[in-house]
Amino acid sequence: MNKTILITGSTDGIGFATAVSLVKLGHTVLLHGRNDTKLDKAKKQLIEFTKPEHIFTYKADLSSLKQTKALALKIKQDHKSLDVIINNAGVFVVPETVSAEGLDVRFVVNTISPYILAHQLLVLLGNTGRIINVSSAAQSSVSPLELTKPSVLSDSSVYAKSKLALTMWSRHMALSINEQGPVIVALNPKSFLGSKMVEQAYGVAGTDLQVGADILVKAALSEEFAHASGLYFDNDIGEFASPHQDALNVTKIADIAGVIETLIQ
Repeated sequence: MNKTILITGSTDGIGFATAVSLVKLGHTVLLHGRNDTKLDKAKKQLIEFTKPEHIFTYKADLSSLKQTKALALKIKQDHKSLDVIINNAGVFVVPETVSAEGLDVRFVVNTISPYILAHQLLVLLGNTGRIINVSSAAQSSVSPLELTKPSVLSDSSVYAKSKLALTMWSRHMALSINEQGPVIVALNPKSFLGSKMVEQAYGVAGTDLQVGADILVKAALSEEFAHASGLYFDNDIGEFASPHQDALNVTKIADIAGVIETLIQ
């Protein structure tokens, strides 16, 4: 059955590789990017494998809460339903760390905007859809207050905190909606894949992106993930695993979700 799948950050890297795999399987893909030229190029490449009507493109800068909300609204206007959201877009090194709204760009892109999209688009997913949040093996403790202001910490520190915060709200949202909503899973697609972000962050080429794409496709479509809501999948070991201990603390995950709710009002 043809599924409709939103992939953020899908003009290159793991996101684009995942889009290619999905359209080859006959699914409809909503591409997201920040650049019209890259979106057009990605769409042209995907049309080699599918019909044009199975590809939709959306431009938005996820470092802006305003643009992220507008993206969610546009998707709701264009589509009556979605089957899967893959919150893949992420940043590590950015030229400017402070967003127009006075927040830390890295927390906004990696943690807060995925929350906005998940929350706003729940109505399109119903209780049969899935939200796959691309996390990381890099996770370190984060306080709710850190999400509310620019950070003076290193890129690697903020990245690890932002990915733990993403993993934390994923579990909180899953527990909150229980069986009344979609499956929500946080997932490490595999460390040091050959993405532009890995090259910028660590100066290495990385390994085969398709490894990450394959697990995202599996998470989006397979029966193995159908009852995995609230869990964390670690593709470094190829199985569901325990995330950072803070992501299992019901008080801490509620606090993280609560501060995000306050920020996006």
